[in-house]
Amino acid sequence: MRIANCSGFYGDRMSAAKEMVEGGPIDALTGDWLAELTMLILAGHKARDASRGYARSFIRQMEQTMGTCLDRGIKVVSNAGGLNPSSCAEAVQEVADQLGLRPKIAYVEGDDLMPFIDDLRSTLVNLDTGEPLGDRQVLTANAYVGCWGIVEALDAGADIVITGRTTDAAVVMGPAAWKYGWTRTDWDPLAGALVAGHIIECGTQCTGGNYAFFQEVPGLEHPGFPIADIESDGTSVITKHSSHGGLVSVGTVTAQLLYEIAGPLYLNPDVSARFDTIHLSDGGNDRVRVSGVRGVPPPKTVKVAMNFAGGLRQSFSLKLTGLDVAEKAALAERTIWSALPGGRDAFEEAYVELVRSDHEDPATNEQAVAELRFVLKDHDETKFGRAISQKVTEMALASYPGFFGGNFEAPRPYGVYWPALIGSDLVTQQVVVDGRRIDVPPTIAEPIEIDVEPAEMPSVPNGPVRRAPIGRVVGARSGDKGGNANLGVWTRTGEAFAWLDDFLTVDKLRELMPEAKDLDVERYPLPNMRAINFVIVGLLGEGVASSVRLDPQAKALGEYLRAKVVDVPEVLL
Repeated sequence: MRIANCSGFYGDRMSAAKEMVEGGPIDALTGDWLAELTMLILAGHKARDASRGYARSFIRQMEQTMGTCLDRGIKVVSNAGGLNPSSCAEAVQEVADQLGLRPKIAYVEGDDLMPFIDDLRSTLVNLDTGEPLGDRQVLTANAYVGCWGIVEALDAGADIVITGRTTDAAVVMGPAAWKYGWTRTDWDPLAGALVAGHIIECGTQCTGGNYAFFQEVPGLEHPGFPIADIESDGTSVITKHSSHGGLVSVGTVTAQLLYEIAGPLYLNPDVSARFDTIHLSDGGNDRVRVSGVRGVPPPKTVKVAMNFAGGLRQSFSLKLTGLDVAEKAALAERTIWSALPGGRDAFEEAYVELVRSDHEDPATNEQAVAELRFVLKDHDETKFGRAISQKVTEMALASYPGFFGGNFEAPRPYGVYWPALIGSDLVTQQVVVDGRRIDVPPTIAEPIEIDVEPAEMPSVPNGPVRRAPIGRVVGARSGDKGGNANLGVWTRTGEAFAWLDDFLTVDKLRELMPEAKDLDVERYPLPNMRAINFVIVGLLGEGVASSVRLDPQAKALGEYLRAKVVDVPEVLL
């Protein structure tokens, strides 16, 4: 079953669907349009227009490709339905009518928990902090559902299947399970498809995009989107159309496998995949074989992603140039707080960061400039706008030498992401096709244990060391899971992994990243992939839309680590 991806997020390359359909033979066209932040964005669209709340870019892509997909028997499976799968299906039907086409369109609901939120409220506890939801006014509440609604729709003959908040990998698992007639207890094949889905879900991130060793990737100006050739036992080959740019290698696939994960057990509503059983082998010519994946029953809970309004936030920055930057920043901060009624404590949250982008003995004016960032949050709109900007403006001739500012943003609302768990038995998918509504129950099974063969580990290299950036011998990929940051680090050789596993302990990571020194850090070695995954709990505060960090989704956290200079064995360099 040759399954192609054409989207890693809402806003991804518009031409990707057409490129994948016309670039070579495929059996299914899938993509991921949803993320925690996307659901908040779609909630705003739906609040303004009840017929909205879905990814409209998908509609335009269907206009470009629907006829070819129908001619070639290519199934389309998309979670672009977002908060409104039925309206998305109607919009696709309108395009079909305009084109004179007659696809069978199905949509899958059941993930939206807003109709039941008051009944569930007392049981919804923040997955990361343990805080109860209380009386917060929820904007969205969606359970992450699995692939069996998609299978039911394809069994009913659907050409196009539109879902809401399925898991990212479900849009890949569904076509594979339908093709091979897998049952709900085919744990290993399902787990193999889950891993394949996780690899291709983020589009070009597994074909060279955001790759640590990006200099090795040909055609990175326009990399091709990925394809998973999934076999009947769940084994897969990750590849791309041969004429497209980019690179599929053990390295690019490893990097994506480490993206936004936690421990070795990767949870999903249909199956849990043991990432410590994955075996990758290079087949050459942009082909990586993924085999050996073992699966176990899913947990008896499903994750729920909620969003609620968090108030207003305003950010601005001041530029600090040349000498005595720290003293200039301290003066600026004292001046601003003393000029505002109530000072820093008047705001629900006030975040200040000195970004040392300045250089010693600068070659240009720009190289002499640092930045002092302010991010302020509160529910009281009277504390923002001119109440702040006027005070900063008054400093222009009355503060540190070289004063100037920039990036003074208007106050704007922000949302807060809230993850929780509920019992799987509370979530039933509904497939709407041919005017019928079909209930699809969740998968609930007793846990089982499996034995995992430990990976062989070579000896830690001895001998002389040299000071060098750790990124000269390791790759990294990082991302966000709500308020937590995931940091996956991997090596290309067993010898390098033996050193990394010995060297990069939790204490060493905290030493290299001081912002993590007071946070819980979870460490998960994956020797079979020569990798270690870290989860830095709470690094991103309340999560993407609310985070005050310069890098609110931790996208660059891995590259930050790779820039750190450490003692590296010369044999590895």
